[in-house]
Amino acid sequence: MKSVSRQLSEFAVGLKFKDLPGDVVRDVKRFLIDTFGCAFGGYKSKDPKMVHRVVERLGGTRQCTVIGSGLKTSVTNAALLNALMVRALDYNDIYWKADPSHPSDIIPAALAMGEKLGKSGKDLIVAIVIAYEIEMRLCEIGKPGIREKGWHHATLTGFVSPMVAGKLLGLNVEKMINAIGISACHTFSLGSVTAGKLTMMKNTVDPMATEAGVMAALMAKEGYTGPEPIYEGREGLMDCLGEAWDLKPLTKGLGKKFKIGDCSMKPYPTEFLTHSPISAMLELKKAHNLEADEVEEIRVHTIGRGVEILCDKDKYDPHEKETADHSMPYCLAVALVDGQVVPASFKESKIRNPKVLENCRKVKGVVDKECERKFPAMQPCKVILRTKDGRELSKAVDFAKGDPRNPLSDEELLVKYNSLSILPPKDNARLLDTIENLEKVRDTAELMKRTVLKKKSR
Repeated sequence: MKSVSRQLSEFAVGLKFKDLPGDVVRDVKRFLIDTFGCAFGGYKSKDPKMVHRVVERLGGTRQCTVIGSGLKTSVTNAALLNALMVRALDYNDIYWKADPSHPSDIIPAALAMGEKLGKSGKDLIVAIVIAYEIEMRLCEIGKPGIREKGWHHATLTGFVSPMVAGKLLGLNVEKMINAIGISACHTFSLGSVTAGKLTMMKNTVDPMATEAGVMAALMAKEGYTGPEPIYEGREGLMDCLGEAWDLKPLTKGLGKKFKIGDCSMKPYPTEFLTHSPISAMLELKKAHNLEADEVEEIRVHTIGRGVEILCDKDKYDPHEKETADHSMPYCLAVALVDGQVVPASFKESKIRNPKVLENCRKVKGVVDKECERKFPAMQPCKVILRTKDGRELSKAVDFAKGDPRNPLSDEELLVKYNSLSILPPKDNARLLDTIENLEKVRDTAELMKRTVLKKKSR
């Protein structure tokens, strides 16, 4: 039997642009628009600003472009910093089966390596398809998922980012296997980054795994070796993290039907399990013309992980964005108070707003067996509001806006993008046109120069 790494490497090395259906190419372009929007939104966040200063001070080879500032830095540093900007607002895409992931966290590896090597738009599209294909399949193999065993899903990114970078580097099958082994054996991330009071590391472990994959591919190119049976071998992924695994989803139908179209886009800059409850809350507020001071209690029926991760004691008194966007009480309180959940909802002044905090205390998470039964085929919840005048109002939601069964339209995607973009209108139009015609782009550098904010506008 071939190892899993070998089967995946053979797929990645052999995949060509001509193998991709038109709808897959279209999905890549939509996720690129979403990803650049999220990066622009994260450009002025404090954590990317800190890492930008670190990268700037490190200096080094001027190989690749940093989104927004235009700083030229090494391929690994660009992958890290651009991925951190994409991730900073917790607004980029989401796929959740046994495990969650954000496949667009890996797009900066493709952008950096593509720019370094002068790869075409077609090459970039193929690499992005590989990122989504393997990352999403990895979410389906754990029984239970690695998140249930206390590990963060950035662990999975360390298995995929070297394949994306390796594809653009032109690695053969043997070197691709080594790249996977080099990266995957050292990028396991503790689940503590999303437990209790959160820190900046919540949004940083995935970018670090993306950076590690780029470095691993470069090392493999030089002949560096890594373990091949990293999935199924002794003390590999399965041996260390799980008793029951099903590896078939990793390779079944690989290359015949692509998964990128099954990934969700986020309508809210929050942890995914808050999306259905936020959708329900906003619908109730609108339908009943509710004001926050009319509500006595908010009960959220959801899955166990939604209560465990999002309703622990630290989530009722958030002091920083990272905790607030992973807080069910906060997200529902701000939805009730403001009638929207947007990036500005997570500014420090809003997080400590007494009215929002008062409404946080009204929220109670309830583990619901019916929700557990439906998850993850659906992302169900039921929000029940008890008003001060004795009414009980409820709304059940099976999946939020942005799910492939209720997708963001092209127009809605552009509204999200434009709400985040830092570029002047003409530059915005040029970037969007470049993405729309990506298969005609000769060099990824053409795309990346469109992402830079001109000095006078910074």
